[in-house]
Amino acid sequence: TDEQLFFKKLDSLCTSKEIFYFLNSLEVMSDTMASGALQRISEVEVDDNGLKNPGLLENEVFRALCFQFEFESSKLSNTGLLNALQALIKLRIDPQSTLMTGLLSESEERLGRGLLAAENLCALGESLLELEGPSCATLEQIVNQMQERAIERWSPREVVMVYKILQVTGREGKQCQNLLNRLNSVTLHTVSQLSPNFASVILNSLVVLHQTQAVPLVTALCKHAVKHVPYFTDHELVNVLEAFLYFGQKVPIFTEALERHVTRYIHTMHPQTVSKVMQYCCKKMILSKPIFDAVAEGFIPNADRLTTDQIAAYIIPFGTLNYLPPSASSLFRKLETVLHTRLRHFQPHTLLNLLHSCVLIQRYPINFLPKIFSPYFLQKLQAQPPGLNRVVMSQLTQLFLTVNLECPFYEGPKLLSKYQVKACPTPQSSPDFHLFKRVKRGLLYLLKKRIYFASEVSTPYFYVVDIEIKLDEDGFVLPAAQLEEVHRRIALCVDGQNRFCAHSHNLLGEEAIKQRHLQLLGYEVVQIPFFEIESLQNTRKMADYLHKKIFPCKYGLSN
Repeated sequence: TDEQLFFKKLDSLCTSKEIFYFLNSLEVMSDTMASGALQRISEVEVDDNGLKNPGLLENEVFRALCFQFEFESSKLSNTGLLNALQALIKLRIDPQSTLMTGLLSESEERLGRGLLAAENLCALGESLLELEGPSCATLEQIVNQMQERAIERWSPREVVMVYKILQVTGREGKQCQNLLNRLNSVTLHTVSQLSPNFASVILNSLVVLHQTQAVPLVTALCKHAVKHVPYFTDHELVNVLEAFLYFGQKVPIFTEALERHVTRYIHTMHPQTVSKVMQYCCKKMILSKPIFDAVAEGFIPNADRLTTDQIAAYIIPFGTLNYLPPSASSLFRKLETVLHTRLRHFQPHTLLNLLHSCVLIQRYPINFLPKIFSPYFLQKLQAQPPGLNRVVMSQLTQLFLTVNLECPFYEGPKLLSKYQVKACPTPQSSPDFHLFKRVKRGLLYLLKKRIYFASEVSTPYFYVVDIEIKLDEDGFVLPAAQLEEVHRRIALCVDGQNRFCAHSHNLLGEEAIKQRHLQLLGYEVVQIPFFEIESLQNTRKMADYLHKKIFPCKYGLSN
């Protein structure tokens, strides 16, 4: 009862001065109470920047507490010993001091004799990780002893500690996986009890330990994370987002929670966290206008403080997902200013990705293209991974094509032909197989013969046309193989869901620029989006739809 009253009073005190005054009034204090006092002092006097008031270490009451732990370590309870060790580490007490070496030595001796309960093992593991890092040999001993305990009765804190130790020590093999399987199974039934910190730590460990088979646990943790979004620290939120990306989780209500969080806290979030949010949206093809608008607003006043990688992470998703925010003019004006002052600081591939994303949404980096097309820059691209692979060369080619088609006033250096590619198929560029098949059947029904249209036609201009139909001067459909008397070319873009942002009718940047360029190259572009034809139940209805879409007036077939 005395200890309960002591800890209740201790928790109400908010400064070390109040704590010392309270401790001075006590006649008797157990080692558990003394270690609790050290822990409370560390809670109120230590923040992200370290110890707020180093002078407290000279306080007489504090020195008396330390004296008790230094010279009576063998008489301490396990809880008193290990809680004191944790608090003193947090207070940045010299690890080589007599006090700290004595407490560590006593802890390791009790570990060797098997005297520590599961909660004590966890406390010691946390202390050793903080003091010595993952190379500490004693961590292996802790894990071995933990395996012998009844894992089903562990508290969430104990479960989390074992995950952390397994993660940092990089243990592998059948024995380790057996332990992980037991951990995963137990954790699945306690997910609802996990704090934001514990949920984040476990998700991060599952990523690092490649637990791709733990699908039920990952799914439960990702759903549980939704309610914690407002309470995650920046670091914890990054861990959660990385887990969503690594395990391919899709939880729409998580995105909604993320939208509320980002729009509210964008001006206080760490840039690396914002970068990870944008990476999450980009990889998942999620066009969240609230998030993108908030990030654009946050970029404008803070761009000068961002790293070059963070600048790219903020901006590239706008191009990838083909979205211009309301503040687009200010956003890209600020980006241009930053590029003028810091261009040489960008890594070659980062700069290319950034400028390529800009042209996808018709923001033309004219002032910086001479650098991109220079032999020196191209040599730097080639020298750094991934080098000049097909994707990189397709980005260069598309930049060059954009200059030719959309920026005729550009008079700088051109891209040498050896760096250009004729075509570079991407996952988005290939049409949806089943959708494509249905459209071709509808066209065959409409045009009667297969000779009147060609599919997946390579053009001389980098792009591949899904379906091409040729017309003569009078509007008659010509055989696809005919080269003479072609007056009009119709390019059918069969756009499956893979060419749109997730759960959206917004075309991705790569497809938008392709259709824009095909028009500039003389094609009549007719878009056949999945959401207009997925409800058409038979070939006749498909043919009627295509008739109205391609030939809104009338058509005929040439002899």
